[in-house]
Amino acid sequence: MPMPELTLVKAVNRALDEALSLDDAVVLLGQDIGQDEGVFRVTEGLLKKYGPNRVIDTPLAEAAIIGGAVGMAAYGLKPVPEMQFSGFFYQAYHQVENHVSRMRNRTRGRIGMNMVIRMPYGGGIRAVEHHSESREAIYAHTPGLTMVIPSGPRNARALLLTSILKYPDPVIFFEPKLIYRAFKENVPDEPEFLPIGKAQVVREGTQLTLISYGATMRPTLEAARDLAEDDGVSVEVIDLLSVAPLDTETITASVRKTGRAVVIHEGHRRCGIGSEVVARIVEDALDCLEAPIKRVTGYDIIFPYFSREAPYLINAERVKHAAKEVLEY
Repeated sequence: MPMPELTLVKAVNRALDEALSLDDAVVLLGQDIGQDEGVFRVTEGLLKKYGPNRVIDTPLAEAAIIGGAVGMAAYGLKPVPEMQFSGFFYQAYHQVENHVSRMRNRTRGRIGMNMVIRMPYGGGIRAVEHHSESREAIYAHTPGLTMVIPSGPRNARALLLTSILKYPDPVIFFEPKLIYRAFKENVPDEPEFLPIGKAQVVREGTQLTLISYGATMRPTLEAARDLAEDDGVSVEVIDLLSVAPLDTETITASVRKTGRAVVIHEGHRRCGIGSEVVARIVEDALDCLEAPIKRVTGYDIIFPYFSREAPYLINAERVKHAAKEVLEY
């Protein structure tokens, strides 16, 4: 029987539906997630199916949403709070830094924070201020947090189910809103799980490694196809899937094989995830490098608005340009 094709929005909705169905401890909460079904309609149909005690509309108060989730998790529930946009999360960061990330350590393991904080991130929808950030490096840098970023419908559904049902510690789950409805993938009917902290080699090659995650996986794969078809380059592509923990073993194994690497992400260049990836490669595979590692990233500026956002975003041409510099070194 063929698997249904789902967009990323529908895949996340399915994962939330399955989590609510499989575990009575799962509770969703957030602004407008119930009656209005979420700003992107991610929670469509869930209030009607599970009721207001498990799909909870909250006030517009990010700190209260996460603070409430802390109490829920402390008493054994599995809250899944939603921030409407990742740029609104700063109002709740003190709850995350002071309590969510530290509770297990503070209580010597007696109280865990089994919660998944979902939020759309990234640019590409011509939004206003605080709607287009890619600040995953902040949360990857915070001890006690796990930072997961899917790149498509199937791995989004599987990673979210794992995060909610099988992972004991708090997860920050970034959903790339640029690709919420950009394409569909086959997603199996039965629940599917992926391990947290394990990258995937989504294309095998021998001459160059491209490393990316989230929304930038699409231009990365496009660049890999063009390099293979137009220039005959054998390109390996790694999808990180989580940036904390980071799968150093998969990254360095690939670079040891190819000798060349380009790291691609939408977040700012300075102190970004790419910096950590490059550091891991230098520490563990420096003797295998045949060229300096290149980064293709967002710029160190405030994300531009409306018609000016396109030059900021990653595209296949920028990836190919960096790849050719590495290959021709």
